[in-house]
This record gives sequence, structure tokens and C-alpha cells, in this order.
Amino acid sequence: MSKKKKEAEKEFGLSSWAIDNQTTMYALMFVVLLMGAIAYFGMPRESFPEVKETKIYISSLYPGNTAEDIEKLITDPLEDQLKTVSNVVEITSTSQEDYSMIIVEFDENISVPAALQKVKDEVDSETASEDWPTFNGAKVEPNVFDLSLSEEIPILNVNISGDYPVEQLKKFGEYLEDEIESLQEIKQVDIRGAQEKEVEVAVDIYKMMAAKVSFGDITSAIGNGNTTISAGNLIASGQRRTIRIIGEIENPKDLESFVVKTEEGRPIYLGDIAKISFKEEDRTTYAREFGDAVVMLDVKKRSGKNMVDAADKIRVIVEDAVENVFPQNLQVSISNDQSAMTIGQVDDLMNNIIFGIILVVVVLMFFLGFKNALFVGFAIPLSMFMSLMILNALGYTMNTMILFGLIMGLGMLVDNGIVVVENIFRLMEEEGMSRKEAAKQGIGEIAFPIIISTLTTVAAFVHLGMWPGIMGEFM
Repeated sequence: MSKKKKEAEKEFGLSSWAIDNQTTMYALMFVVLLMGAIAYFGMPRESFPEVKETKIYISSLYPGNTAEDIEKLITDPLEDQLKTVSNVVEITSTSQEDYSMIIVEFDENISVPAALQKVKDEVDSETASEDWPTFNGAKVEPNVFDLSLSEEIPILNVNISGDYPVEQLKKFGEYLEDEIESLQEIKQVDIRGAQEKEVEVAVDIYKMMAAKVSFGDITSAIGNGNTTISAGNLIASGQRRTIRIIGEIENPKDLESFVVKTEEGRPIYLGDIAKISFKEEDRTTYAREFGDAVVMLDVKKRSGKNMVDAADKIRVIVEDAVENVFPQNLQVSISNDQSAMTIGQVDDLMNNIIFGIILVVVVLMFFLGFKNALFVGFAIPLSMFMSLMILNALGYTMNTMILFGLIMGLGMLVDNGIVVVENIFRLMEEEGMSRKEAAKQGIGEIAFPIIISTLTTVAAFVHLGMWPGIMGEFM
């Protein structure tokens, strides 16, 4: 075997091609730096990566039944129906008084929206819905939904307080709710500290018995009377017009004139046997700011959207409402802003990366010289930008786990760079090779050992579970 053939065998094809095509590599490096910078500024910011579980939940409410009846009437039929769904790994269920919960876990070969649609189609199928029991004349309808932790935790709270009734504060909150929910980054806004209104029909049981009226008569009268129906079409002046009979009430007192039954030609009105009032529902939510009662808005963002951008847009909406819409004596504040913490965490880790690059270059200057240290130092941001470009293309967000992974990789990258540069200069000094020949063979001699050692180190971290532990200590 000739000397040239042995030397060629030591070369690493990819690095040799890069050395022979310097202009192309300069262009690629520029593209990587540009795309990496765009990815860095465009990636959504989050504190932690989103946890996506392919689990679909089915909840069913059937009041007035024991756990055994719930299991027999709701849970078991649903489980039998879901056994035919493909990609299902496990089905678990819980049956308790008045309530059933089923969790369907899918494998990783199916997306969450596709799994959700499969379960909905199966639950809403005609063969399944025929067997559902009825409650108050209506069939029990299971609720099918998925659960994402990032979409359930509020990114911030908007607090509204002032010398106004709760009803008026709630109206101010509803205005902000509509404005904030119009943002594409926001999934929903929940109002706490203010209850919805409800109509209470307090039936006098003795009057009802004396009039021989049942609860079914009352519910049927309210349901049939409080509705708007179509009365057909009318052709007038050459145009077809739709006629509606509006029967929906606007004042709860109108319910008193509803006829619940006719006894011997005499109508029995709802007001004769019941007292009707319009009041708040039973309190289920409370909101406080510094101990004072407020109306609070819980703002929840959509999965994969930029938390920082969403928080900035919400601040603009709140400031505009305070200046141009709300009265001057209304206090509106923002609390529990998660974007500020996210910005601080991301900025701290980025500062650590920049400081690490500078420190590495300064230290290497004393051992390899300024030029060689600069080569190693330049490889660090180039690799970082390349990683960010790939992560952004794959749909990942900028979070502490991603940045800490880059910091971990920084150490291995510096070690590998030092080994490569040192081997190249050894060949130049000991073998008298030119820079190009030494670069080709120097990389070729140690390329595979470096790649294998790096992959082995990464695999060891993943296998031993050290990554989450190190992350926990870091936080």
C-alpha cells in the first residue's frame, strides 16, 4: 500500500471536503450565523419545555347515582366502545358518586389532535350514544378533552379593583377578556372573584302538591316557553322573509306568567306556586390582592406560543384600556407575570454562555496562542447558532433545559476543539506538513474517536438520568 493511499485513508471525508471548498464553507457559515440569530430572536420563550402527553380524558356527569351505577351505566360501556380504537396503549378509569373519568393513553405514533378526534368520533358514534342514560329529559353527554399543562397554568393575572360594585368590575373584566382573547397567543381568559347570575325558581312544595303539579311540568313549561322558534317564510314585495316567534325572556319576572298546567280550564301560573329571583350563583372562586377583594383575570397562552410576546401585547391592551376606556379611579394591575421570570432565566443562561466563550478564549490564548484560541472560540457560537437553527425548525421553544444543554455541550465542544487544533499543529511541527495537509490528516486521525466519545458521553447522561438531576441542582 502506497504512502499516499495510507494518508488518504486517515482523512475524514467531510472535513477534507470543507477544507478544499473554503468559499462554500464561508457562505455556509454566514448562513448558519444569520439563520441562528433569526432563530434565537424568533423562538418562543418559556421557563420549561412543554410536556406533551398523548392522553385523552373523558368525563361524564350523572348526578344522583352511586359509584356502582356510574360504573355500570357510564364507565363500562365507554371502555367497551374505546377498545376498538387503534394506537391505544392503556385505558384507565375512575367511577365515583355522580361522576366518571376515563383516561385513554395512546402511543407516540399519533398526535394529540388526531387521538382526540378518534376518541370523539367513537364516543359520539350512533351505536354508543343510543345507550347513554338520560338526566332531566336529556341524554348524558361525555366530555372529551385533552390536557396540556402549559395551557392550564396562567402566564399572568390582571387585577381590577375600585369603588364599584362587583357587577360593574366584572363588566370591566369582560372588556379586557374580549380584547386579550383576540390575541393569537392566548388560549383563554378566566374571570375569578365574580360569580355568574342565575335564575332561582323556589317552588313551594305544598302549593305544588295542592295544584297537582309535578317537577316535570315545571321544567317542561320553562323549557318550552323560553325559546325562539321559526314560523316559516313570507313572500312580500317579491322577497322571501323569515318569520320568527321570539319567546326568550329578558326579565326573570316574566317566568311568573308561564302556564305550568291547566286544571279544569283554569291555568296555573308558575308565579302561583314558586318565587322567582335573579341572583348570583354559589361562590366558587375568590380573588385577592394584598388582602383586598378584586376581580381577577387568569390569562392562559396557547401551546408553543411566545410567552414574552404575549405578555408584552397584554400590557399594551391594559394600558390602552386604562387610558382611554376605564374611569380614572379604577385600579388595574398585573401580577404573577411569568414572562419576567422567563426573561431573567434565559438572559442569565445566555450571559453564562457568552462569559464561558470569552473565558475559554482567554485561557486558551496562554497555551495555544491567540490565533488558535480564536479558532476554538469561533467554533462555539457557530455550533450554538447551528443548534438553535435546528431546534427552531423542529418546533422547540427557548427554555432553561435547552440553554442548559447548550452549556453542557460547550464543555465537550471546547475539549474536542483543543484536541483537533493540537493534533494539527503536531503534524505541522513533527512531520513538516503544510497547513492544509496537516488539517486534513489531523482531523482524520481523531475524527471517529472524538465523535464516538461525544456520543458515549451524551448516551451516559441520558441512560443514567443525570440530566434531570443536574438540572435540578442548577435551578
